[in-house]
Amino acid sequence: MSWTRGRRLGVDVGSVRVGVAVCDPDGILATPVETVQRTPRTDADLARIAALVEEYEAVGVVVGLPKTLRNESDTAAGLARDFGDRLAERIAPVSVEYHDERLTTVTATQALRASGVNAKSSRAVIDQAAAVAILQGWLDTRR
Repeated sequence: MSWTRGRRLGVDVGSVRVGVAVCDPDGILATPVETVQRTPRTDADLARIAALVEEYEAVGVVVGLPKTLRNESDTAAGLARDFGDRLAERIAPVSVEYHDERLTTVTATQALRASGVNAKSSRAVIDQAAAVAILQGWLDTRR
């Protein structure tokens, strides 16, 4: 796979919030952007992420695909894929890819806790950190 220079967004889809991260145009480092509230009835969440794609002039979006430890898809994976597919329709021709996100939220929570951040008061930060982990993992596999 050849590398196309440009920013990419990483998306961690949850049932309540969506964490969003972005990388630099050279694909070296992912950083947090914001946490978007889920609004399944109005699609305002999809509209906000589409606006971020435009704002950052993203050339692609990487959606975390939660799989079980046995590498199987479950309900959460179906919800993430549905979200990503609906986002892809909105932002075409910008591509949407899926990346295995096993344990990213756990890793993000542990890292924040280790740095002294209270998990309960920082759920939105955890979602952003998980999005960073998803995007950084995707970037690292491309090197």
